[in-house]
Amino acid sequence: ESLLSKQKRSRRMKANDRERNRMHHLNSALDALRSVLPTFPDDAKLTKIETLRFAHNYIWALTQSLRLA
Repeated sequence: ESLLSKQKRSRRMKANDRERNRMHHLNSALDALRSVLPTFPDDAKLTKIETLRFAHNYIWALTQSLRLA
């Protein structure tokens, strides 16, 4: 039973490590995205969902301006 308990604990630790790495990569990607989006004021940090919504709207606006040009 202790072997099964150690295996479960090991699997949980590996899963936690994968999730932690996934979140680090996601946060790094969002930081990179934030760095190319115009924000006002410059020191305002957008939340994750705000970043995604702003990027979507910004890309849409750029696309519209290209269509009109």
